[in-house]
Amino acid sequence: MAVDMEKTEHTHEVEHDADAVFAEKAGVADYKADAIEAENAEHNMTVLEAVKAYPMASFWAFVMSCTIIMESYDVFLIGQFMALPAFVDKYGIINPATGEKVIATKWQSALQVSGQLGALIGVFLAGPLTSYIGYRWATLFALMLLNAFIFVFYFGDSLPVIFVAQLLEGLPWGIFIANAPAYCSEIVPIQLRAPATQMLQMFWAIGSIIVGGVTYHYQFFTSSAAYRVPIALQWMFPTPLALLIWFAPESPWWLVRKGRLDEAAKSVQRLGRKTQVATGETVAMMRRVIEMEKSVKPPSHIELFKGTDLRRTLIVCGVYAAQNLTGNLIANQAVYFFKQAGVSTDLAFALGLITSALQWIFVMLSWILTTYYGRRSIYLWGSAVNTVLLVALGIAGSVGGGPAASLAQASLGLIVSVLFTLGPAPASWVIIGETSAIRLRPLTTGMGRATYYIVEIPCIFLASYMLNPTGGNLGGKCGYVWGGTGLFCLIVAWWGLPEMKNRSYREIDIMFKRRIPARKWKETVIDVNDDE
Repeated sequence: MAVDMEKTEHTHEVEHDADAVFAEKAGVADYKADAIEAENAEHNMTVLEAVKAYPMASFWAFVMSCTIIMESYDVFLIGQFMALPAFVDKYGIINPATGEKVIATKWQSALQVSGQLGALIGVFLAGPLTSYIGYRWATLFALMLLNAFIFVFYFGDSLPVIFVAQLLEGLPWGIFIANAPAYCSEIVPIQLRAPATQMLQMFWAIGSIIVGGVTYHYQFFTSSAAYRVPIALQWMFPTPLALLIWFAPESPWWLVRKGRLDEAAKSVQRLGRKTQVATGETVAMMRRVIEMEKSVKPPSHIELFKGTDLRRTLIVCGVYAAQNLTGNLIANQAVYFFKQAGVSTDLAFALGLITSALQWIFVMLSWILTTYYGRRSIYLWGSAVNTVLLVALGIAGSVGGGPAASLAQASLGLIVSVLFTLGPAPASWVIIGETSAIRLRPLTTGMGRATYYIVEIPCIFLASYMLNPTGGNLGGKCGYVWGGTGLFCLIVAWWGLPEMKNRSYREIDIMFKRRIPARKWKETVIDVNDDE
């Protein structure tokens, strides 16, 4: 009798286990079917339909992108201080060749590099911090830090103190610049990833426009207000943005990674219209990708350099590094470049303001280009045109002096700065937001931006030396140098940059795992049922 009871219990256990396995398979099948339906729905949306379905996603991407204004504002502000008469009179030294005051080359380079050194530290903090507490809380923390560090900059009264102030301000910049492209790419559907991440370049241009207008007004002031007021205006940004971001939804992708599926569903509901977005199916699509990338280990920087993630890391780092090697530093030092090209101070500040305004317009034009022509083609063609123009700038700087040569250099410098924001710059932000694996995204964007700063720091010293009258005094001839580095970046991008337009994160994961060559991505078809 006891034996029969044991057999019966064993039979029930087997049946129970079989039922559990069957239920699990059925659940996986249902969840995959929902995921496929959500992915197909995103693929079939037009850009306008995506905006209508996810209006609040567009709004919150806009808000998060505003954090970039602060780094842009200060980067351009320090660059323009090099040409601001009151600042130069206070902190400059006499140039023996001309008898005029200039900021010493070492301090010119140091001040422009100090914020980037702080940001380099900030981006390494951003990855682990965001992975642990999320995009929302990490950004709020950085905004409060920036509020405090602006005090150091405002009350600083020597070049060493200003250097330290910029270093401190760079810490929150690093968090903003690492988190913003990742957050924007995660909260919007496929068709909106390009305009949502390209907004970052638009707000970079807006920061430079504000600086251009402020410094153009204060260039005539002889008191310390000429540079104190522009510094104080930084306080316009952190607190209002913090109040907005307090109400922002967390990235549903981050919540799914943490297993908080109910909260992820609520986040999706807040990002889209209830009547047009199938919340359960959208979360299922996210779960499918997260399961593909699942690991028993917590995300770490070491993983960025292993297996297929190494290729993804190299693409993000390469695109970031190229921003400093294709003429971007001319844009960051536009006013100072125009002065060294031989134009008057008043015209140099006016051209700087015009450059910033045109950059803003051209970034918006780039939304149309990336929607219809993709990332790879725009990046390559834009980089090619910029390389040719940089060489032309070098030629203009070699043909002798005179008003005509000065205006030619100034004009080409303006064109290079503007066209950079039509092609390579905005396309870069889209590529950065799409390339990394979801699981490693905060770490990858942080590592990429770190590469940007590591490359930028020596480039700033080089750019300052080339332009400064007490240094190389090359003027427009610096176009030869940036043209050469730009050509190198163009060749590397042609070989290694894939086209990710209209690809879901699942498809991107699979294509990297299959090691498909970059030039074959466009024609490669991935079956909607594939789950490798």
